[in-house]
Amino acid sequence: MAEIELKTAPADFRFPTTNQTRHCFTRYIEFHRCLVAKGENSGECERFAKYYRSLCPGEWVERWNEQRENGTFPGPL
Repeated sequence: MAEIELKTAPADFRFPTTNQTRHCFTRYIEFHRCLVAKGENSGECERFAKYYRSLCPGEWVERWNEQRENGTFPGPL
């Protein structure tokens, strides 16, 4: 049986408190900025995807994806 290794986003000095809301949002934005800069097929952005997926509740990500599709996302992409 293969061993499964679970990881979360590494500590980030920009987010020193236990409330990780801004950390989650920032990692989500970093991922999508990376996709724009490097392209959809670039594997370089995958680490950002892992970070935001480990930090952000699924409901938030779904809502942000809908907002991006509708052009109403509040963040700087």
